[in-house]
Amino acid sequence: MDRRDLLRAAAAWPLLRAALPDPAFAQAYPLRNITMIVPFPAGGQADLAARPVAMALERILGKPVVVDNRAGGGGGSVGNAAAARAEPDGYTLLMTLSSLAVLPEADRLFDRPVAYEVSQFMPIARVLADPTLLAVSASAPWKTAQDFVEDAKKRPGQITYGSSGPYGTLHVAMEMFASSAGIKLLHVPFRGAGPALTAILSGTVQAIAAAPGTLKPQVDDGKLRVLGNCGAQRIASFPDVPTFQELGYKDVEMYIWAGLFAQSSLPAPIATRLREAMAQVMTSPDVLKAFETSGSLVAYQDAPAFAQFVATDSTRLIAAVKKIGKVE
Repeated sequence: MDRRDLLRAAAAWPLLRAALPDPAFAQAYPLRNITMIVPFPAGGQADLAARPVAMALERILGKPVVVDNRAGGGGGSVGNAAAARAEPDGYTLLMTLSSLAVLPEADRLFDRPVAYEVSQFMPIARVLADPTLLAVSASAPWKTAQDFVEDAKKRPGQITYGSSGPYGTLHVAMEMFASSAGIKLLHVPFRGAGPALTAILSGTVQAIAAAPGTLKPQVDDGKLRVLGNCGAQRIASFPDVPTFQELGYKDVEMYIWAGLFAQSSLPAPIATRLREAMAQVMTSPDVLKAFETSGSLVAYQDAPAFAQFVATDSTRLIAAVKKIGKVE
């Protein structure tokens, strides 16, 4: 489809919507390319989730699904806000992380203009839901989480860690751990998990909290070592890594989930079409293999269950942010 065809399709869309009953309207969608905003650079959990899903959606919907890495702001706020402001027509989707609900609260905490509200979004499907893991360089002196804590207590504020941005998922996970362990670390924010991962590999920072899929290739290559798991249970990709709860840090529980969202006012027929498509995507052998290879297993939930999950998880995360308070 050339540019003139695209313009004609866009111009005809409102007329088509008015003329067709809901079932026919849903069948007509999509008429043009779909953009899937990822509010982080390549290399992080949201990007890892988006690319296999986008390829599978293309096959099912019959139109290109273009991943748009729109990084910026703290923890993905720029991309989230851009998706919130987009037309609710099904042509701008958002693959984002659990920090979605945290960032508006952080804005309020600092008396900043709120970039967006969670109420502007409609959950479509959860894709992944992994515990956050604490990792250090394989050459670091710490062999266990206890080694790390003991050293941090001797040198408060001197051990550096990277994150995806202030009050992003990785920042909150590390501060939750630090609070429970009674230690103080030095936060070095980046524009996403990908740049934070690059920083620890280059020695710019000494620790990072990240998803299993982000860390596993580096651990397998002997570059990183994982010390602890923020989940309630051990995971198959890192079976020998203890949970922080096992180690006595009972307040530490943090997951980095990735999910697909649209605007809250998206017409119901398009929402249904996307939900049906995502149900197919999440059973696609290519998608299952891509996630399994990365160390992040599929954790699919359809919209109703995902919406409830987001509400419950967001309540816990917002409470953690308020407890952390104003930190950089």
